Amino acid sequence: MTKQLHANLSRRERQIMDILYRMGQSTAAEVQQHLPDPPSYSAVRAMLRVLEEKGHLKHTQQGPRYVFAPTIPRDKATKSALKHLLNTFFDGSMEQAVAALLSMSQKNLSEEELDRLSRLIDQARKEGE
Repeated sequence: MTKQLHANLSRRERQIMDILYRMGQSTAAEVQQHLPDPPSYSAVRAMLRVLEEKGHLKHTQQGPRYVFAPTIPRDKATKSALKHLLNTFFDGSMEQAVAALLSMSQKNLSEEELDRLSRLIDQARKEGE
């Protein structure tokens, strides 16, 4: 179910989800305030309703306001999105994905970052034995 939840979000829906993950929970007005080039309040409410229908959000009522929050933790959503990315663009190959990332940012990685990556690779080797 998680794979389906995160595979079909529009750009605006991803922006809304990012705001809600960052803030934890928000009203439609708060979401609207944080959106770049924000649409109307009613458009934001409609998008929140769609995200809720898709299973991404839930709401609670606090007085006259609806307060929206993500239905799954960000780390699970991240893993789901990464798995979808791996399957879509790299035939499920983590090696190809890491190689692509490294080739894109080769000049931007510090020695400390390279050392951390090397330690993570060593850890993965030990856990795989």
